[in-house]
Amino acid sequence: MSFKNIGLKEPILKALQQKGYKEPTPIQQLAISSILKNKDVMAAAQTGTGKTAAFAIPAIESLLRRKAKGPRILVIAPTRELVSQIEDEFRKLTIGTKIKSMTIYGGVSENPQIEKLKRNPDIICACPGRLLDLMRQGHVNLSRVEKLVLDEADHMFDMGFLPDINRILDELPEHRQNLLFAATMPPEIRRLAQK
Repeated sequence: MSFKNIGLKEPILKALQQKGYKEPTPIQQLAISSILKNKDVMAAAQTGTGKTAAFAIPAIESLLRRKAKGPRILVIAPTRELVSQIEDEFRKLTIGTKIKSMTIYGGVSENPQIEKLKRNPDIICACPGRLLDLMRQGHVNLSRVEKLVLDEADHMFDMGFLPDINRILDELPEHRQNLLFAATMPPEIRRLAQK
């Protein structure tokens, strides 16, 4: 199977070609088709299997199919390095589109992040702590989020982020698509997925 057979829009196909992607990896094949059908997805995938593209490609496709004010995609990950890598992947895959993405994480000034939020980005890639801080200050409106991605959910649990994630979930629209990716699936992650 090739990416063309999935039925993706031309800007994504062009970006995939520029990145040298020829065929979807196994996790991409399974996840992309389910995500495009608006199904919730819970997947175990190791680093290096192409899981970021597995959720980024269909997320971008949904943004291209229907224009609306953002943020519409929220990706939560445990570390600033991972959040930056995910947002970098989104930027590479949205070349030639008007889709805007941004990162939110601690350890840096929040002012540039607040300024970017004012421009209604389509995609937010965030660490839970700083995201929650900015939400409490009234800088983040998550009422339009259509897709929530929890990446490395098992690591977030290990790092004690579960209470923060639950608080964020309480602020999201009830009707949304949920995508959960983890290397392992301990019982706590399954319970989070059920919520």
